[in-house]
Amino acid sequence: MQTSSKLNSGLDQQFTRHPETRQSVSQASDSEEGAGICSSLLTAGSYLMVILFFPFSLFICIKVVQEYERAVIFRLGRLLSGGAKGPGIFFVLPCIEDYTKVDLRTVTFDIPPQEVLTRDSVTVSVDAVVYYRINNPCVSVANVANAAHSTQLLAQTTLRNTLGTKHLHEILSDRDQISESMQSILDDATERWGIKVERVEIKDVRLPIQLQRAMAAEAEAAREARAKVIAAEGEQKASLALKEASLIISESPAALQLRYLQTLSTISAEKNSTIIFPLPIEMLQTFVRK
Repeated sequence: MQTSSKLNSGLDQQFTRHPETRQSVSQASDSEEGAGICSSLLTAGSYLMVILFFPFSLFICIKVVQEYERAVIFRLGRLLSGGAKGPGIFFVLPCIEDYTKVDLRTVTFDIPPQEVLTRDSVTVSVDAVVYYRINNPCVSVANVANAAHSTQLLAQTTLRNTLGTKHLHEILSDRDQISESMQSILDDATERWGIKVERVEIKDVRLPIQLQRAMAAEAEAAREARAKVIAAEGEQKASLALKEASLIISESPAALQLRYLQTLSTISAEKNSTIIFPLPIEMLQTFVRK
């Protein structure tokens, strides 16, 4: 209805600007009236054929579609008013009507691996999965030749265009955001085809072998650097603790002897076959003085 009103308003404006076009439009309307009379005669003849060959004509005229299907009917090349038929039984006139079944279930297809050059000049191979369904059967049949194939081609180009604007680290870390962006773009583009894109998921991102080795070497070097820093920090803390312990032990001569006895107890508990002869530290001091 909105389209017809816009068309009528556009014709009125054209008549006011160019009065000579009114004659051509009137001739077109006369041809449409003639076509309307012809279609009426053919429709009446089709009904008469159904009545004459009743009940054998019921085998040709009665059709059935499933719960998840709809039938888009064309009569003499024109789409019937009232939208798609179904589910259940519907009636098709012979010779003048043709119908197309449309599946309303969610359809899934894989996007083949696409070689994409990222924004930071890295070549990656990315594949994805798209989930969509037809929410307007009449539009999907009348506005596009092959809705499924068109959606697949559009998904491939959208994947390449979307990933071409991203850096490699964004592709590896922000998959959910990229999937939502692709879904929004596909949904807006396929709305005129009567298709609703429900979900887009990126399956896998394949990197070149040389790049994988370079990234692995970089990650290993970074881990080794962190390990060395952690070990150095541990040694520093241990030296500070030993320094504080030595200061405490130096204040009391008996503390060193007690520590020595504690070490002997630990060694004897672990290795019973080991025999240790304790040697007083004072004897060593006498030899050092001499």
